[in-house]
Amino acid sequence: MQTKHHTLAGLISGLTAAAIWGGMYVVSKVVLEVIPPFSLLTIRLAMGALALWVVIYFQKTNHTKQQNSQTIGSVVTPNFITSKEFFWKSFWVGFVGYGISLGFQFVGTKLSTASNGALITSSTPAFVLLFAPFLLGEKNTWQKIIALTIATFGVVAVIDPRTAELSPTLFWGNMSLLAAGLTWALYSVLVRKVSQNTDVLTSSMIMLLGGLPTSITFGIWEIYTQGIGEITLGIIGGLLFLGIISTAIAMFLWNYAFAQLPATLASLTFFAQPVVGTLLGWLFLSERITPLFIFGGVLITIGILIATFEK
Repeated sequence: MQTKHHTLAGLISGLTAAAIWGGMYVVSKVVLEVIPPFSLLTIRLAMGALALWVVIYFQKTNHTKQQNSQTIGSVVTPNFITSKEFFWKSFWVGFVGYGISLGFQFVGTKLSTASNGALITSSTPAFVLLFAPFLLGEKNTWQKIIALTIATFGVVAVIDPRTAELSPTLFWGNMSLLAAGLTWALYSVLVRKVSQNTDVLTSSMIMLLGGLPTSITFGIWEIYTQGIGEITLGIIGGLLFLGIISTAIAMFLWNYAFAQLPATLASLTFFAQPVVGTLLGWLFLSERITPLFIFGGVLITIGILIATFEK
């Protein structure tokens, strides 16, 4: 049974992950001037997987020490052994999220615009609502639909659709961004299916590995055709932030949120991403906060609260 503690922990995890992603674009923009997208993604995935492996290793070591010191009849602690079935399920889920979805996102961002990307990928929670009944058996209630509708209007207000461009020349870029939102929703629902009753930390590490075949393939091509710029201390710092904070920590938190919460509720935390991005733009880039942004933020909050207190 879902407890209030788990609900709160899941909400905080999802909101924190989305907030981290909302703040990573400034860093990504700087690093992408030196390292091409798929090469950067390869570094992020490898660094993120390594960081999670280190945590798992020390957890396992500590668990072994505790086992050795326990007396007969003590409580058994979690099992860290991973079966082949669990590994491959997690790997293919990661392939969908990090190999396919992020690939579509890179292509779409290149062929379209940043504002279009923010607007189109905000469709992700709606796609979660579509997948959840079929893959998870979660029923779509009127309360969920109302919550999603209100929150979606909120994020549209935050992003401001007047900045979007619908030029025919951007068609394939926009289609790629739509595919990115669709496949990220599929990934998120599959995360709940795989991780709900297993070790989320281990499955998150394996999922990151699932994105490497695609990112390495395109990364090699990028390096061969474009090369890599000068690696400075600032770039190294940016890589550490993107690899450890934006990938290892944020991806784990996102997966944890979907393991703990109904998929529809967890997906609504995604809407924190544009809110945080706009707030950071106001804080560091002197961008203006509009009444429309404030109104949108209120709607997003109302939508999440409605979904949270669903009976």
